[in-house]
Amino acid sequence: KKPHLARREFLPREMSSISLALLLVAVLLLNALLYLYLNKFYTSLGHTEMDPSLCPFGYFKLGAVKNCSPWLSCEAINREVRKLKCVGEGAVKKVFLSEWKENKVVLSQLTNSELKDDFLHGLKMLKALQSKYVVRLLGYCEQQFTILTEYHPLGSLRGLNETLHIPKYKGMNTWHRRLMLAIDYVSVIRYLHSSPLGTLVMCDSNDLDKVLSQYLLTSDFHILVNDLDALPLVNRSAGRLVKCGHRELQGEFVAPEQRWPYGEDVPFEDELMPPYDEKTDIWKIPDVFNFFLGHVEGSDIVRLHLFDIHAACKKKDPAERPSAQEVLDTYRKVLTLLIREAAMPGTREML
Repeated sequence: KKPHLARREFLPREMSSISLALLLVAVLLLNALLYLYLNKFYTSLGHTEMDPSLCPFGYFKLGAVKNCSPWLSCEAINREVRKLKCVGEGAVKKVFLSEWKENKVVLSQLTNSELKDDFLHGLKMLKALQSKYVVRLLGYCEQQFTILTEYHPLGSLRGLNETLHIPKYKGMNTWHRRLMLAIDYVSVIRYLHSSPLGTLVMCDSNDLDKVLSQYLLTSDFHILVNDLDALPLVNRSAGRLVKCGHRELQGEFVAPEQRWPYGEDVPFEDELMPPYDEKTDIWKIPDVFNFFLGHVEGSDIVRLHLFDIHAACKKKDPAERPSAQEVLDTYRKVLTLLIREAAMPGTREML
């Protein structure tokens, strides 16, 4: 009887060990699945600079077409592109929804001859910065001050909240999808700060609405920078800093170093205004992030996890602010952490 009793007493412990082993295996499998999932969308968010769908310099492909075509010339644009309607107009250019070989495209034309240098600078940037972060260039005509780019029906980021209320896209209106858009945005900033041309500053960003108008929302919910007319270059080794325009900037949205430092009693003079660097872009990140995240369920938890990095972005001394890469790394870590916690609630307590 004694051996029989001993065996009966041992069974619950044995079963407990088996259950714990099974739980650990389940956790490991779940972690592996999470790793594969996160790796998939990190690649889509910009872990690699070049999109495999991009063509060599001077070429493009559109839609389902497999072969790359050379950028359209003046002659090809005049002959093959048909304007449909005007969809926007800014200080520099007018934008037309157009058609090329049954594809919708965007034709931009200079409207103010006094700003032709800005227009041509934007074209130069567009050509040099072609990547997964920048709208696709299809062709251009310098003589006629015309640029042809890919069309994105969801338009600029200004319409994000309206888009997320369309029944088709309501499923996208979650904290993690919105955080992924913020990651896209910071990825663009990081790309500009370490671009092939050097450190570029996004100067068309004096208020939130202006920032949002510079970016496009793609149909698969990613972000592309669209307007590159105001991208001055910082070159610290040569002592070269920048100023975003020649007028006085005001308001809490712009960085402290972008505001007139000599008080209201001294009239603004552009020559006396000190220049600054790319850390002005970092100052604006928390405000743009708040727009992206909105007030969906779970957004407060995300804000709490990012409180420290956003506080660092708002340091008055630009040198104390983090780099765009540091902000991007923090965003990604928080996204990974929160997805893991959402996928494995209570696992820690079970172990």
